[in-house]
Amino acid sequence: MTYRTHKITLDPTSKQSRWFSQQCGYRRFAYNQALADFKSGLAGDNFQSWQTLNKNFNQTKKRYEWTRSQDQRAALYAIKDLGQAIASWVSKRAKFPKFKGRGHKQSWTTDEQAVRVEGKRIKLPKIGWVKMRQALRFAGRFIKVTISRTAHRWFASITVATEDTEVVDNSTHPVIGIDVGIRTLATLSDGTKYDNPRPLRRYERKLKREARKLSRQVLRSNNWSKQKRKIARLHYRITCIRNDAHHKATTAIVNRASAIGIETLKVTHLLKNKKLAKALSDSALGGFLSKLKTKAEARGIPITEADQFFASSKTCSRCGHKKDDLTLKERTYHCGQCDVSIDRDVNAAINLRPTTVG
Repeated sequence: MTYRTHKITLDPTSKQSRWFSQQCGYRRFAYNQALADFKSGLAGDNFQSWQTLNKNFNQTKKRYEWTRSQDQRAALYAIKDLGQAIASWVSKRAKFPKFKGRGHKQSWTTDEQAVRVEGKRIKLPKIGWVKMRQALRFAGRFIKVTISRTAHRWFASITVATEDTEVVDNSTHPVIGIDVGIRTLATLSDGTKYDNPRPLRRYERKLKREARKLSRQVLRSNNWSKQKRKIARLHYRITCIRNDAHHKATTAIVNRASAIGIETLKVTHLLKNKKLAKALSDSALGGFLSKLKTKAEARGIPITEADQFFASSKTCSRCGHKKDDLTLKERTYHCGQCDVSIDRDVNAAINLRPTTVG
């Protein structure tokens, strides 16, 4: 069995939107109550599991009449998330969990027991049927549903247990190498290029202007909240433009390849370069490669990652000569050994093309 998640935009009524916000608040309330309980237990040398924290919360919530009308699974999954955060802290993979404020990301999770999906609508506990912008893409057994908010939109991330990945016959397709970059999102070894929209660069001036307006507002006033929502919508638009370009490019690539070769990117290391950090963040190359790997795996297409220190741009794709003095300004690769002239990115993509498959 394979777990797949489809994130669908919801079209709730005003009443349903308020209900979603209430569940997000209830999730935050349960998380903070359980965290306070855990910290008090640590003070008394009593390390409590998430199951114990959940039992204690079930007793605590009885003191609050308003909790009876909420979806109790929102609290359950919040405390489960706290348990995972505590486990990460114990294993020293993360810092000690913090209390969540109102500015934290709004989301809550429920399970399959109270959820139904029919066409372009989903039935959620307590609130009933909610319209969706599209139908569920996958068929199978429901695992969980997470309702989240980004800017002014609500989403349902539906996780489904499906059959094993479907292998598509792509034996007639060519083997492709891919070079990713800032100016061009992806360059294939056959010369095909996919443009990088760089949406942050396009909206940077507008973002700065709106941020200055926000700084002039009284903190947490009505006008401050309106301006903050306006900025959130702008960030959401930037994200949508970037994701749209990534999805279109990755889908087109996996539909035409039998095997793919890519470079190994250490994004955290690349971001240390102050001159390139903003452009790299705008391109989100790590997210692009992650989408490509996921779609290729679903179609049974093998992906080969080159060695981290392989100089794909500086190596001649014809004779293998390495040109150490190649600068970023040189967009055409000229080899001094075999006298070949080729586009710099195409040369790198050819070098990344895997020679053996499987």
